[in-house]
Amino acid sequence: MKDSKPATLLEAVRYFSDPEHCRQFMAEMFWPNAEPVCPFCKVQGAYYIRTRKVYKCKACRKTFSAKHGTIFEDSRIGLEKWLPAVWLLVNAKNGISSWELHRALGVTQKTAWFMLQRVRLAMQVRSSDKLSGEVEADETYIGGLARNMHKGKREAKIKGTGGMGKTIVMGLLERHGEVRTMVVPNTKKAVVQGQVQKHVEPGSSVYTDALASYKGLDPEFEHKFVDHAERYVDGRVHTNGMENFWSLTKRACPSVS
Repeated sequence: MKDSKPATLLEAVRYFSDPEHCRQFMAEMFWPNAEPVCPFCKVQGAYYIRTRKVYKCKACRKTFSAKHGTIFEDSRIGLEKWLPAVWLLVNAKNGISSWELHRALGVTQKTAWFMLQRVRLAMQVRSSDKLSGEVEADETYIGGLARNMHKGKREAKIKGTGGMGKTIVMGLLERHGEVRTMVVPNTKKAVVQGQVQKHVEPGSSVYTDALASYKGLDPEFEHKFVDHAERYVDGRVHTNGMENFWSLTKRACPSVS
């Protein structure tokens, strides 16, 4: 197989089974022109020691690996396992469970869970920029399914219907951009509008459902809403993007929906 990047799972497993391909892939991702830069003295031009599978800086003489500074650095799991795991997660539309990864890579379920947690953490966006343009806002309830609970635990936690006993999660989606979610104590006006003001650039268009807590976002935002009792889409006014996000989230983690 040529050194072209894998496009299918089979190609990914074959490509990354070669440690040299893994090393080259990491070098191309982190260093310009695939020329390694020493993380200690920042000098370019380290050479690779094949017998030890490490780089050695010509200036400070320190050694480092292709995993230095990444989520893979302090793990004994090889890149031939890590990189297919990343490929699987980012290409799985409905997400992937630790059991699926365990079967696909031949690692234990516990190891697969550890890998998924690290990759998901690395994928989180830590941007300080506010969302802008067209932004959808919506909330959902997340928690263990009542039918999966022990009877005693169910009686203690579930004291009503609907969202009782579940965690309220609010989401903001910038169309053609990122999604941000946050746990909120309730869906009162001060809480939901506070999150919109915190994460959305003033002047942006904010689309919501008919929840009364969103009323009053004008004139800071161009607020429009759609009443789901009448319709789900009114031109560009809808929350289908956030609804799809919630659906995919719960489908990927059915035990907590």
